[in-house]
Amino acid sequence: MVYLQITLAIAESNRGAAAEVYTKYKGPFLSTIPGATSKDLLVRKEDVQVLHGFDSEHGAKAYLASAMFQNDVVRELGPLLSADLDVRIYSAV
Repeated sequence: MVYLQITLAIAESNRGAAAEVYTKYKGPFLSTIPGATSKDLLVRKEDVQVLHGFDSEHGAKAYLASAMFQNDVVRELGPLLSADLDVRIYSAV
């Protein structure tokens, strides 16, 4: 199992809009992205994280290069961000 963790610096006032973007793309992510197994929204006072599960590192990297991520998700989240995305890929051992 591989996890793609994307941390987003989003002001509390914009978190509702960010959650809408998450909800909008969760279903299409799980049904159309090869190797996708899960997607969860994690919220804490400091930031918001989206934790994506994949069956391989290749799948996680392919998603980052996908039209859905580049043209849709990043475009819609862009105005809500107060800093660049922090993107990390982890392998479960």
